[in-house]
Amino acid sequence: MNNIKKYYGRLKGSALACIGFFLSPLSWWNDPYVNIPIAYLCAWLVSMYKADLFLASFIGAYLATNVLGLVLLHKGIGRVLSDSEKEKIKYTGKALLKDIAISLLYTLIMVLLVKMKLIQPPQHYLK
Repeated sequence: MNNIKKYYGRLKGSALACIGFFLSPLSWWNDPYVNIPIAYLCAWLVSMYKADLFLASFIGAYLATNVLGLVLLHKGIGRVLSDSEKEKIKYTGKALLKDIAISLLYTLIMVLLVKMKLIQPPQHYLK
């Protein structure tokens, strides 16, 4: 029974790490295929309510997907590498601050793309 719990924990950790990797900024394909579309969809929905909020909501959603991805990746890897629930690798505040700093750097790049009008609300492309 103890082995089943151990493998279940590792399976759960693997799933968390995979989802985290897909959301994290650690791969070249992540932004164009995952984070930017999620952030764009969120920003588009908000801009339907108020167009002026497109940039702020795009930045917020993009930052949230990156931070969430890094947190899930750390937590998932911690579960996979630990032998028991008690020995689980801790996700510290320092690690969270590092993840936020990395995400802020990527978010700054996205802000520049929006400011350069390479990313805009759909209604602006139709004009």
